[in-house]
Amino acid sequence: MQLGCSLPVGDIGTGPLVLRDYAQAAEGLGFTHLMAPDHVLGVNPAADHEGRRVGTTATAYHDPFVLFGFLSGCTYNIGFAVGVLILAQRQAVLVAKQAASLDVLSGGRFRLGIGVGWNEVEFIGLNKNFHNRGRRSAEQVRIMQALWAAPHVRFEGEFHHVEDAGINPRPASGRVPIWYGGHAEATLSTLCTLWRRLYAACLSAGRGGIGGFREIAGVGPRGRARPGGDRDRGLGLPRFRRPRGLAARGPVLERGRGHPPHRAHDLRQQPPQAHRRP
Repeated sequence: MQLGCSLPVGDIGTGPLVLRDYAQAAEGLGFTHLMAPDHVLGVNPAADHEGRRVGTTATAYHDPFVLFGFLSGCTYNIGFAVGVLILAQRQAVLVAKQAASLDVLSGGRFRLGIGVGWNEVEFIGLNKNFHNRGRRSAEQVRIMQALWAAPHVRFEGEFHHVEDAGINPRPASGRVPIWYGGHAEATLSTLCTLWRRLYAACLSAGRGGIGGFREIAGVGPRGRARPGGDRDRGLGLPRFRRPRGLAARGPVLERGRGHPPHRAHDLRQQPPQAHRRP
């Protein structure tokens, strides 16, 4: 079994030193990945919200791409996963670009966890439609996968249009692994259809959780196929695999450029920003 851990920003703070130390400690203890959530906007916690569930500014959230870009320069092997990115409130092509860049700079250690979101105030502030977020998110996944896989793509969807264009750099593998987060039946059905990974930390054992997931997938308690299941092979939850790009404990950022690799090592030993000139 491989285990990851969450970044407890609410407990340890948001500063670069403490985040670096936490990530390095988690890596030293053998955790395989770090997970961080995503929220862009929060409402005023002192206001009267009439009993509604809202996200407030009382909790801090780093932008996950910036956070993991920083931590990838402070660690060697540990992976990074967003738990989860609210994809539908962002531009899909921009997310594809950000994820590809992070994949390249981290040596393939990034996993993109996505969800449809629940906090309408964020969608309003980001000028995105809250009510069609499920449909848009499904199409966003398709266009991102197309952009990661090929130098140039033609894509004509309901919400996205790309005419013979692409992103550069792209992931060396031609893909960024996607994890789905959520507990609604639509999320579980999507997972069964696309066969990606499930972020199941918040799922219950009932119909809306793992039990519902097995029922939709047509598998038994051990992931074995039941008659009439979606696929004869059954459904298992694959492990978080240790990335190959940075598997060896050593600096790699300058590899292949004819320069000694001391800079990568120094970034991991010195305080954040110590490499910058005054």
